[in-house]
Amino acid sequence: MAEYCITGATGYIGWKLAEYIYQHDQSARIVAIVRNIDKAQELLSDKAELVHTDLTDEQQMNKMNRNFDYIIHCASITKSMEMVSHPVEVTRSIINATQNMLELAKRCRLKSMVFLSSVEIYGDIDCTDGHKVLEHEYGDIELLNVRSCYSLGKRMAENICYSYFNEYGVPVKIARLAQTFGDELLPTENRVFAQFARAVKEGTDIILHTDGSSMGNYCGIRDAIAGLLMILEHGKNGEAYNVVNEKHTMTIDQMAEFVANKIANGKIKVVYEIPKDNKYGYAAHTGIRLSGKKLMELGWTPQERFEDMYSEIIRKL
Repeated sequence: MAEYCITGATGYIGWKLAEYIYQHDQSARIVAIVRNIDKAQELLSDKAELVHTDLTDEQQMNKMNRNFDYIIHCASITKSMEMVSHPVEVTRSIINATQNMLELAKRCRLKSMVFLSSVEIYGDIDCTDGHKVLEHEYGDIELLNVRSCYSLGKRMAENICYSYFNEYGVPVKIARLAQTFGDELLPTENRVFAQFARAVKEGTDIILHTDGSSMGNYCGIRDAIAGLLMILEHGKNGEAYNVVNEKHTMTIDQMAEFVANKIANGKIKVVYEIPKDNKYGYAAHTGIRLSGKKLMELGWTPQERFEDMYSEIIRKL
């Protein structure tokens, strides 16, 4: 019987991972480490053993002595407003939680661990010629910018993962996950794809607070879960993998127009209301296009259509 530990199980990815494993492996035991026990009970009470622990608290984490077979570390602050208003806490959360989970992994008879990173670690890379970014390519990240706490924190966490693999042999892999949606949304989800879906549902115009020229990389939730489990089972220790459907790379304004015209059948339109400052905490402009080649070479093939991803979440709103 395989025993899985999933952090961040009240977040979208962790929740859907736990659901998938529960549905497809009846013999598996799932332990979800959570901060919000009430939310976890609502989402996962019948699917996982819930452990209420602060991942950033070293003393609490040192008391946890479980021999997990697999660890999937999804927990992270993902709200842009939090990154702008509390950058110190965001950085501390990413670094401390990751290191504490790696210490737990070091104590386990672990088969594999996956750390969920972000495409934001790549920084500024020019892909105007259509170039698709591979896992070894990196651009600049602005140091003197509070919003960089997330991307730099994730970069540091990746280095910590590699250090634990290199020094202690922890079998950890890194998943650089594109923005992921489909099936359904958590009520608290407020990234642009969720805002666009709610606009369709409510019959209101899509409001953009930027010029919409920033590139987005996306992946359907079912494809993402399959990719994460592929990395967990077949990925190479100490290495990183992009999880992205290359067909679903587009600028924000392109996605907005697609949703307004194709999903809403032209019944709504795209409106621009751009503030003078970045009061919404959006990530820095990026033109990055990700390559999914490395993960696909393991045998992963993304299959979800963009319009189906949207139709599913709108239907369940």
